Amino acid sequence: MSFTIYPAIDMRGGKCVRLIQGDYNQETVYGDSPFEMAERFVNEGAEWIHMVDLDGAKDGKRVNDSFVIKVAKELPARVQIGGGIRTKKDIEHYLNNGVDRVIIGSIAVSQPDLVKEWLTIYGDKLAIGLDAKDGYVATHGWLETSEVKAIQLGKEFADAGAETFIFTDIATDGMLSGPNIQAVKELAQQTGKKVIASGGVSSLEDLTMLKKYASSGVGGAIVGKAIYTGKVSIQQAMEEVRSSC
Repeated sequence: MSFTIYPAIDMRGGKCVRLIQGDYNQETVYGDSPFEMAERFVNEGAEWIHMVDLDGAKDGKRVNDSFVIKVAKELPARVQIGGGIRTKKDIEHYLNNGVDRVIIGSIAVSQPDLVKEWLTIYGDKLAIGLDAKDGYVATHGWLETSEVKAIQLGKEFADAGAETFIFTDIATDGMLSGPNIQAVKELAQQTGKKVIASGGVSSLEDLTMLKKYASSGVGGAIVGKAIYTGKVSIQQAMEEVRSSC
């Protein structure tokens, strides 16, 4: 199985930001234009761009979608988007405008049967985002924690046809402390599906460690703060992954 690098663009108020452990009060602004940031990433070799509508995640509706669609339509990279996607109309809004993959988060917990129905319609165009705090799924921009375990929910959606999961260990997000490799690997093994690691990547070594489990289903890593702070460049990340294939 291949291993993909997903540079992250988290959007709030039309700007590129990073939060620490999903805390909206701990925000750092890294750029005023999501499009220009995505263009920079593509010029550095990115084949995918991971975008998150933080306002949408918090408000439960699309807010920064115009930036996502501009990137999808005008840049030669594939785009996946999460945040504020609550309806079939939201999914089609993105897919009909050039986005390759839509990430379903909070509603997978609150309305699992509806999401299973969507999986039968959209298949691998949907990814299930499992953001975990102490093993339990967090929702609504990580402001609430459910009573559902991430692995339990993952297995349920894998049985319903989900092919891709994005797993975030909230404790590591924005901390540059290294990803929770054990949890990512376990989710991949338990579901038998592709799992993209999110949160904590701080070095090329982290990517190499994750890539070791590609044959177990660990299919890539989302890299955010490490790129913005210069700890990892996209070019280095791409070279490291290819050299360890």
